[in-house]
Amino acid sequence: MKHTIIATVSLITLMAASSQGASEHSKSHVEIYLTAKDSGQRLTKTGESELADQLPVGEKEEFVFIDPSKTFQTVLGIGGALTDAAAETFYKLPANKQQEILQAYFDPQNGIGYTLGRTHIHSCDFSSESYTYVKDGDKQLDSFNIAHDLKYRIPFTKAAMATAGKDFTVFASPWSPPGWMKDNGSMLHGGKLKLEYYDSWAQYFGKFIHAYEREGIPIWGLTVQNEPLANQTWESCIYSAEEERDFVKNHLGPALRKAGLKDKKIVIWDHNRSLMYQRASVVLDDPEAAKYVWGVGFHWYVGDNFENVKRVKEAYPNTHLLFTEGCHGPFDFSKINDWQWGELYAKSMIHDFNNGAEGWTDWNVLLDEKGGPNHVQNFCFAPVHADTKTGELFYMNSYYYIGHFSKFIRPGAKRIISSSSTDRLLTTAFLNKDGKIAVVVLNLSNQAQAFNLWLGGKITKSISPAHSIITLVIS
Repeated sequence: MKHTIIATVSLITLMAASSQGASEHSKSHVEIYLTAKDSGQRLTKTGESELADQLPVGEKEEFVFIDPSKTFQTVLGIGGALTDAAAETFYKLPANKQQEILQAYFDPQNGIGYTLGRTHIHSCDFSSESYTYVKDGDKQLDSFNIAHDLKYRIPFTKAAMATAGKDFTVFASPWSPPGWMKDNGSMLHGGKLKLEYYDSWAQYFGKFIHAYEREGIPIWGLTVQNEPLANQTWESCIYSAEEERDFVKNHLGPALRKAGLKDKKIVIWDHNRSLMYQRASVVLDDPEAAKYVWGVGFHWYVGDNFENVKRVKEAYPNTHLLFTEGCHGPFDFSKINDWQWGELYAKSMIHDFNNGAEGWTDWNVLLDEKGGPNHVQNFCFAPVHADTKTGELFYMNSYYYIGHFSKFIRPGAKRIISSSSTDRLLTTAFLNKDGKIAVVVLNLSNQAQAFNLWLGGKITKSISPAHSIITLVIS
């Protein structure tokens, strides 16, 4: 799939909203960007229009109603994971292809403007080998050293940050403590952290943050454990809800404060939506644990379970929600152009944002022609794949679908009401700090759907082709 560089578009600045809302704007300009199946259109600007006085709202026409006077959560960012695998693949490419990747993902004007990155604390499955930052048995962590990451992952992350500019947030997750800290003696195959190493492991997080920040990579926050109920063939570690609660309350929270890192955000769970309410409730119902917790992270791998995200927000309205990982697999190059991949991303993103998520993080930003590297052959899809032998890049439609959000919904944006009158169209909308409104409309059906975009008593007519995603930018 050929990558199309997105042209910078000059938008008219939105007038300051008065107490009467958007209806007092003397002019409301709409720009339309489209990605559609069987069309060749990929984040293509397809038109401009003006909001005009509406006809009476009737039942024979369909609408997407926008109400910027009702605001909800503030966006942290949208992005993906800067893993060992992504970095190693990146540095196997020629310089011009490296620059293309950086621009495509992180440039806010000429790419899709990622603003959120996840990294891992020592190795994960998408590393070429298992490794840690300390010598075996070093309970005091005197040997702590991130030299491994200086070869690929740290320079790749810094290049991404430099391309993205100031609005780029990095958070980190561990897949397993060192094997000698666990009851199974291995970083792989689950196992549990031994009680006598809870303090050492908590201090390890602080060591990691300080080391990365010395290299020029500020760490915004941490998840406690990637997928704490998954016994995997790769790096993994099991925590019950009660064990995670007690680790945060008695070890990780206090250790970060002692290390001068009390501003770093702690995110619990970091696993599937299916069980997120039970896991959240065990921790957040304990005030001494909850005082350290910024929010709840979640993945998508078991089922949609979208309502469970809403349940957590309903029960704990002051708790933040963050989608921390999602991907598709197993990797099969013959299916790289299947249209379903992008649609699955957009469906999840719309539901997650509408249910209160403040950020959304894809898994690997870049993988090779085999869906790796991965030291346990757990190969999967990424929005961009590289043939490391030829340097060719393959942009899946998921890259463009994610881009319909990340390019136009920026950090600091607030979600607003976006209500569809038809089940055929899913929608979400955000008011950016610069006053521009981004409205995303998703059509998963086999039929085109005409609709009216309604804002403050004015409308513009539009159409959503079958199997398409539209972003309408109102200024």
